[in-house]
Amino acid sequence: MDLLERFEQWHPVLQALTAGLFTWGLTAAGASLVFFTRSVHRRLLDSMLGFSGGVMLAASNWSLLVPAIEISEQGSLPSWVPPAIGFLCGGAALWAMDKSLPHLHLGGLLEEAEGPKTTWSRAILLVSAITLHNIPEGLAVGVAFGGVIGGESGAGVTAALVLALGIGIQNFPEGVAVAMPLRGEGVSRRRCFWYGQLSAVVEPVAAVVGAAAVFAMAPLLPYALSFAAGAMVYVVVEELIPESHREGNVDLATVSLMLGFAVMMVLDVALG
Repeated sequence: MDLLERFEQWHPVLQALTAGLFTWGLTAAGASLVFFTRSVHRRLLDSMLGFSGGVMLAASNWSLLVPAIEISEQGSLPSWVPPAIGFLCGGAALWAMDKSLPHLHLGGLLEEAEGPKTTWSRAILLVSAITLHNIPEGLAVGVAFGGVIGGESGAGVTAALVLALGIGIQNFPEGVAVAMPLRGEGVSRRRCFWYGQLSAVVEPVAAVVGAAAVFAMAPLLPYALSFAAGAMVYVVVEELIPESHREGNVDLATVSLMLGFAVMMVLDVALG
């Protein structure tokens, strides 16, 4: 019995937890670069942010919305209703969190912090911003594995693994994006790494919550998949794209986004 077959026999919640730990691990790996260098050129950082946005957009479509539509076709409602409701609710939920949680965009000044006024340090505000990104990513992984309930084929597990791989790939630059600016401000390497990996600790938690909810209430699956998609698209449009354009590297960020989209599309179509 190979490793994949053994993994397929695990409970979906355990699968989601393992995948969430994997995506967190790649964020920590990105943050660990602070032990080897003090800074990353802004053009490289913007290209990584653009790449991350492309991966998230492609994952939102092929790994979340398309399966949600296919599942909805088997229900009594028009096939577009559950995905549309879930998608809009996902975006609304992230909008509400964006307004209620203090956070600071990468490269922003402390006085530009969004959300309620707070005395939090710049480091905590940066971690808060990336944590907002990671909640929908963790939910996406969780609902993908939670949907692989009894009677479905092993291909469902493979598709969920591909989604986790794609999110893990784009988490690496997110770890860099938190840790490196802090290092440039003179924060110690250990604290930079701590803050960088801390931003993704929420992913395993969100993955377990998403998997458990869908596993317990299977009819929620198309809504949950599209909810995660809506939340991820909101993050890309409201956070990642503007941030990658902040320093004027618009063309580079756009090309990187296209590349990230293509990589995730190929992974999902070829392997999922």
